[in-house]
Amino acid sequence: MTHIHLSTNKILIVMLSFLLIGFTTNAQTIKRVQPSWWFGESGAANFNNYRGTTQMLNQNLLVPTAFHKGSSIKPYASLLAEYRPGKILGGMLNVAFDNRGGAFDAVVAPCNCPANLSTKLSYITIEPSLRIAPFASAFYVFAGPTIAINLSKEFTYMQEKQTEIHADFNDIRKTMFGAQAGLGVDIPLSAKASPTQMTLSPFASFQTDLFDQPRTVETWAIYTIRAGIALKFGSKKVAVLAPLPGISKPDTITNTVTNTITVNNNTIQFSVRAPKVVPLNRRVKETFPLRNSVFFDINSSNIPNRYVYLTPSQAITFKESNLQNAQPENLNTGRSARQLMVYHNILNIIGDRLRNSTQSTIILVGSSDNNPTEGKLMAENVKEYLVSNFGINSPRITTEGRGKPIIPSEQPGATKDLVLLREGDRRVDIMSNSPELLLQVGGENSDFFKPVQISAVQQDPLDSHVILSVDGASDQLKVWSVDITDEQGIEQHYGPYITDQASIPGKTILGSNQQGNYKVVMTGETKTGQIIMKESTVSLIKMDDPKQEGLRYSILFDFDKYKTIDSYTKFLTEIVTPLIPENGTVIIHGHTDIIGDEKYNHTLSHNRANQTRQIIEKASTIGGKKGITFEVIGYGKDASRSPFENNLPEERFYNRTVIIDIIPSK
Repeated sequence: MTHIHLSTNKILIVMLSFLLIGFTTNAQTIKRVQPSWWFGESGAANFNNYRGTTQMLNQNLLVPTAFHKGSSIKPYASLLAEYRPGKILGGMLNVAFDNRGGAFDAVVAPCNCPANLSTKLSYITIEPSLRIAPFASAFYVFAGPTIAINLSKEFTYMQEKQTEIHADFNDIRKTMFGAQAGLGVDIPLSAKASPTQMTLSPFASFQTDLFDQPRTVETWAIYTIRAGIALKFGSKKVAVLAPLPGISKPDTITNTVTNTITVNNNTIQFSVRAPKVVPLNRRVKETFPLRNSVFFDINSSNIPNRYVYLTPSQAITFKESNLQNAQPENLNTGRSARQLMVYHNILNIIGDRLRNSTQSTIILVGSSDNNPTEGKLMAENVKEYLVSNFGINSPRITTEGRGKPIIPSEQPGATKDLVLLREGDRRVDIMSNSPELLLQVGGENSDFFKPVQISAVQQDPLDSHVILSVDGASDQLKVWSVDITDEQGIEQHYGPYITDQASIPGKTILGSNQQGNYKVVMTGETKTGQIIMKESTVSLIKMDDPKQEGLRYSILFDFDKYKTIDSYTKFLTEIVTPLIPENGTVIIHGHTDIIGDEKYNHTLSHNRANQTRQIIEKASTIGGKKGITFEVIGYGKDASRSPFENNLPEERFYNRTVIIDIIPSK
């Protein structure tokens, strides 16, 4: 007879393999229906290992030589139940047929005769366990006691030249208590949105022999390595909305499909805005605002080297207009090297404007960590650059030193993100009352300098995105996600989301396809655990029209402010609105920096964008413009959608913005 022994190394390999599967499953981001109760069955192989000593098999049989070690592979089968009220903690219960039978290693009797002993030991086992998913994923570990009720205690003893003996052990414990620990992973088999979920769950466990001594006499003990698989079923009530009609009008630029559902007497409205035509690129003329601050590094009063430094000879030939078309073409809804390059020329732009407008004057206000003296030095260094390199007369530039800027980012009592806030307050602000340096932004008292005009090719424009709106999501839903399926059944998953809006680039959905029809399923989980769903359809087609040209304007905000939009009313009313064509589209998207709570920043960016829309919409109505479509999106501090990175203070300041894209009707 072949006996099987599992070494410690083999046990470790088995357990590490399950850990690897668990981490791999955790990398998936699919949002599934998550029932609280699961039921099913499992099957496994018991790798039983015997140790200790047994020799007196019963009152009638004392074998001549004691047996010590043994092993076997025997079946295990259970009915199971699991309770998972959350993503991490839960409970398990298995009621199982547990075969602990096996064969001892052969021994040699005094007669020089080989002898063998095997047993059909088996139990009904009750196994309650604590279940923990430490990474809130499909991987889990479990541990708990075991209660085994004996079913069979039969043995077979064989000795050469003697008749086999079939009998029962005596002194077998009727009830045996033990302990186990194990790990497993749940592999989903059902569709993510299905109200009935089915999982296949490989698992491995270890049953200790610390208490597993089947007899009240002698020292025979059993430990078991178990490896198997479980099939589990769970169900959760799902509220489903009827499918909605898809987009079919070929002459429509955008279409919105809306439906509502009531959850706990509160209305949640789902809507999908999909472009009929997905533009890949668009030429854009951008009016880029010039932030009137130079930010200094901590513990340095020198102008940082990221700002473009020109020698006097280079400054002679510098012109602001050179920046319009000379930068890299990276004008998209994500990172923008072009605009940052324009900003980092701020001292050269100011020098050029002062040189061209000989009567203009400026005030440099330096602020430095409650150190006005250092703030004054920072301002003097900026003045020295303009005087020495651009030849500006010294009396035209006044300098001041302050401990904090006139409009600081750090507020009294602030305790969070102080390093980032203080980086933003260490700066030289450039002030002026000279209209030649300003645009009509907020009138004569505006602090904002005239924007720079730049042109580029905008990649992945916002009107090519599918916009998903879930009005009420932030208040009523824990999370929501979207599954988009094409006509071949290929599914794409997006999410999870926690805010009221999300957008997906149309070209990302299309991939390599020129056009396609898609089913959109939005699935949300309410804060009470109810699953709600909504279906719609969209049709998309790619288009590349190099002749189409759009306009872009940006307005900036101070930290944690949105009502400063009032200072832009004149600019939005008299400069921006007249340029909107009839039947055109205006996309207004708000952003914040990374400082602060995600939900708060999302609301702040949405308020900024909505106020901008109200001003433009009112001016459009007064001006008699017709057929204008407005789309308002608040991205908050979403780093994947912010115009700039958030590494430098100037990038964070530029992310406190509302961007206005004007798209012609064609």
